[in-house]
Amino acid sequence: MTVTPDRPAHDGPPIRATSGTPDAETIVDRFVSANRAYAVTFRDGGMDARPVQKVTVVACMDARLDLFAALGLELGDAHVIRNAGGVVTDDTIRSLTISQRALGTRSIALIHHTGCGLLGLTEDFRRELELEVGQRPQWAVESFVDLDSDVRQSMQRVRTSPFLLHTDDVRGFVFDVHTGLLREIH
Repeated sequence: MTVTPDRPAHDGPPIRATSGTPDAETIVDRFVSANRAYAVTFRDGGMDARPVQKVTVVACMDARLDLFAALGLELGDAHVIRNAGGVVTDDTIRSLTISQRALGTRSIALIHHTGCGLLGLTEDFRRELELEVGQRPQWAVESFVDLDSDVRQSMQRVRTSPFLLHTDDVRGFVFDVHTGLLREIH
């Protein structure tokens, strides 16, 4: 078993972030191996690309959020769009627009969570990147200090987008990473 700081123990060879020596296995190598094992028993279920439940979930990329389990979803039920903070950006609107107009979704659930890494992060992050790499990112950090307010802002961005056909069933939530419960934001 390999134990590294801030990571639980796991069976198997050490997981490396980079590929230093040619014979050391990386996490992506493990993905490829796992995929080969998965493909052995995989059977095409004949699913359509259109989500069965006609819903799109926008949520944070945080690894602690198991959205399918937390929301009772099955494969094929929903589109899931994830980004840092689960915020509604131009790219999120792009994905939502395609989801609705090309693939038939109607409902949108926006999910932020407690303990988010964007809480308290500032636009100084962009300035630090500029100093380090010599170029300022084109994108905004979209950090926030109040979860509820940011969920409301995300709902407003969705509801006022001229590109979205269906904005009548847009609901926002905060997921508690300690209890697993959703708290609806009105």
